[in-house]
Amino acid sequence: MKKQNVRTLSLILCMFSYLLVGAAVFDALESESESSRRRVLEQRRSEMKKKYRFSEDDYREIERVVLQAEPHRAGRQWKFAGSFYFAITVITTIGYGHAAPGTDAGKVFCMFYAVLGIPLTLVMFQSLGERMNTFVRFLLHKTKQCLGFQRTEVSMENMVLVGFLSCIGTLCVGAAAFSHFEGWSFFHAYYYCFITLTTIGFGDFVALQKKEDLQEKTPYVAFSFIYILVGLTVIGAFLNLVVLRFLTMNTEDERRDAQERASGESHLLHSQMSVFKSVHSTQEVSLCALLPS
Repeated sequence: MKKQNVRTLSLILCMFSYLLVGAAVFDALESESESSRRRVLEQRRSEMKKKYRFSEDDYREIERVVLQAEPHRAGRQWKFAGSFYFAITVITTIGYGHAAPGTDAGKVFCMFYAVLGIPLTLVMFQSLGERMNTFVRFLLHKTKQCLGFQRTEVSMENMVLVGFLSCIGTLCVGAAAFSHFEGWSFFHAYYYCFITLTTIGFGDFVALQKKEDLQEKTPYVAFSFIYILVGLTVIGAFLNLVVLRFLTMNTEDERRDAQERASGESHLLHSQMSVFKSVHSTQEVSLCALLPS
């Protein structure tokens, strides 16, 4: 079996194993806490119904109203700033879920907008990532020259290390900013930045959702938009390096397999030629033996 096929099969097995491990760990970490929160919520629900004499239908109606009011905490979500924020979450596939089109026309446009916008965004970030990696490689090369290194070539390991440190730095800068503006702890702000820039976008933490933030805090809104786009570029550049490294490994294996096949074919041809020469020599000897002296 080819090494590429073995690697692909190994990756599939590793992915499923990783999923199983993740499921087991999340089950162990979150299941009991979820049950505890649910018990507390049910207790508070019963207390509120008893205190305010709500019927079950009344309580369900209040729940529905609260859920519908949740997206409007930050003011008008569909003015230009809020719409721009939503458009970013669509084409970058972050998808917080903090806002969604309410009209059928909006839903239809969102689907067509995403079909064109997502590939365009992926290509743009890939191109920006490549340019960024080229610039970083140039800077590292010049730095090694200035420091008097004997070998000034920039290895893939150098690039991956710089990319990783850039990702950590970007996340820390965002965490410091959002912890200040949103009042989150540094850990929660770091978590928000990580979930955002990896485009997971759970929506449990969403920036710009305080009262009238989108309309009244223009500098913060601009910073948030720029940070998301720049951060995605940095993360994309790092992921490009990782993918490139994997593709390089595959290419090396394919080249090695091709060389082995060529060597095998050459060896087979050489063996056939040797057999042919041996048979030809034997025939000549036999013919000479039959001829009269």
